[in-house]
Amino acid sequence: MTATVRLDDVLSDKLNQLSHSLHKKKSDVIRDAIEFYAKNIESDKKSKMLSAVEKVKKIDKSLNKEFEVTLSDGI
Repeated sequence: MTATVRLDDVLSDKLNQLSHSLHKKKSDVIRDAIEFYAKNIESDKKSKMLSAVEKVKKIDKSLNKEFEVTLSDGI
């Protein structure tokens, strides 16, 4: 697949500098950047999901303790 990307002067300069310093073609730098971005998004999603699960576990643990207290109070 071929894709055309329009870059402003600042991004164009950054791409040229990266390409030169990494000794890679501009297209390779762009592909690497997309891959890096995609991995970071996936990692961020996983991190947020794990955080949400931990919050639910804490709430569930708290509710479970309250329930056990209610059961053991003899009423």
